[in-house]
Amino acid sequence: MEEEPRTEISELGEFGLIRHLTKNIELRNESSRIGVGDDAAVIEYDSGMQTVVTTDLLTEGIHFDLIYVPLKHLGYKSVVVNLSDIYAMNATPKQVTVSIAISNRFSLEAISELYEGIYFACEKYGVDLVGGDTTSSLKGLTICITAIGEVKPDHVVMRNGALENDLLCVTGDLGGAYVGLQLLEREKRVYLENPEVKPDLEQQTYIVGRQLKPEARKDIIELFEQMQLKPTSMIDISDGLSSEILHLCEASEVGCDLYEAKIPIAEETYNMALKFNLDPTTCALSGGEDYELLFTIAPGDFDKVKNNPDISVIGHITAKEKGAHLITKGNNVHPLTAQGWNALLKG
Repeated sequence: MEEEPRTEISELGEFGLIRHLTKNIELRNESSRIGVGDDAAVIEYDSGMQTVVTTDLLTEGIHFDLIYVPLKHLGYKSVVVNLSDIYAMNATPKQVTVSIAISNRFSLEAISELYEGIYFACEKYGVDLVGGDTTSSLKGLTICITAIGEVKPDHVVMRNGALENDLLCVTGDLGGAYVGLQLLEREKRVYLENPEVKPDLEQQTYIVGRQLKPEARKDIIELFEQMQLKPTSMIDISDGLSSEILHLCEASEVGCDLYEAKIPIAEETYNMALKFNLDPTTCALSGGEDYELLFTIAPGDFDKVKNNPDISVIGHITAKEKGAHLITKGNNVHPLTAQGWNALLKG
């Protein structure tokens, strides 16, 4: 088998690397006045718009494992998880900056593969890469992405707007990313014991895809615009449903009742969770990395969402003194707790 070519990054140097990675950038948004190539990017929005900014840091060994995460997928996911935060504000992302710290373990070809995924995400979501930085790392890979978006002042949705009797809603389905991670971790253990054994992902393309290549819910924000629906509060689900619900409740100073029977879980997720002796509901509550949108709406807006197959009403908002509770399928009431994905992985 012929070895793939390897170009040492040291052959290019930092500025040569930047030129190589950014030589084909095309700006898509009118607001992107000056992109890569100067001391700073210049972004100009209409005077009536507000700017939304978010930053996320991904570190090898903490947020991703390159034994089973392809670099192209990693580049794509690193952009998408930031765009999800912009959409969670009911805003539209327009630009990103990308900074990386890399060790000499990575070749030019490897970093080019990472950026291929980054550019693919930018193209799919219509955002411009307008800047960033590169530096050396003593060990591994770190990626830092900042996403910048715009929103009309009266369209901004924050975490603190939920009111008593509002309906609690979620997009898509939950728990798939966590169960997909368990499958990948199982195959990693098999590989480390015997590198000759080929991975057996049991044709579970959906849950593996939920972990390796998540999507941000741009379609839902566009749907809100079409339906003239403005959620009263919203957050994206990165750390598990229970954590995000508690964030909303704390920010809005309210309680809630969440109904287990209403939590959307895909059949593939449900069945694979049982194979791993995991409770599917626990995977949805504490698994994280689904990047769906959790939001509340006024009761009068129920008719706008009731027939949408991609939106589930999973509970309602109560008074703060009542607290946040999970109503099980057996009608038992339990306080809602936030285990979070980190604790779940280590536990």
